[in-house]
Amino acid sequence: MEIYQIKITLKHIRPQVWRRIQVPADIKLGKLHRILQAAMGWYDAHLHAFRVGHETYGVSNPDPLFGTETENERNVRLDRIAAEGDQLIYEYDFGDGWEHELLIEQVLPAEKGRRYPLCLSGKRACPPEDCGGPPGYEHLLEVLRDPKHERHEEMREWIGGEFDPEAFDLTAVNWELRRMK
Repeated sequence: MEIYQIKITLKHIRPQVWRRIQVPADIKLGKLHRILQAAMGWYDAHLHAFRVGHETYGVSNPDPLFGTETENERNVRLDRIAAEGDQLIYEYDFGDGWEHELLIEQVLPAEKGRRYPLCLSGKRACPPEDCGGPPGYEHLLEVLRDPKHERHEEMREWIGGEFDPEAFDLTAVNWELRRMK
């Protein structure tokens, strides 16, 4: 079995939020979506799509998405649309517009006894759901850093207390990934 090592980078955010994962090369995009949700820390509360060149893959939808037909992600294997060195775009929450660049860094043989999917590393916390995309996230961080800001307490309450944008828990991500079937 071949394994794809993928670097996922959340676009339009500085400093970068990223993860490095390994998945079976023949994984279907529908399952890859669930893995990306767990690895990044999203809650799968919004629509999503994969874009490769001019092709769009996602939840089967009779209406055109992005001006093109959307092919059902459950029928598409990753190794049929991407190879080592290729990049894909995974967009989550079309309202907030969270774009993730997926770079197929390496194709490796599966290691005997190792369970996949697996997260190898990452940096920084995923932005909170529904915070307004990259500009909203930047504003949220600005407000949270300034205790004198007029909306500081409101935003702290909305986020549920403390939020550490530098936090990343590799053990917790891999626990979530192991729970997947």
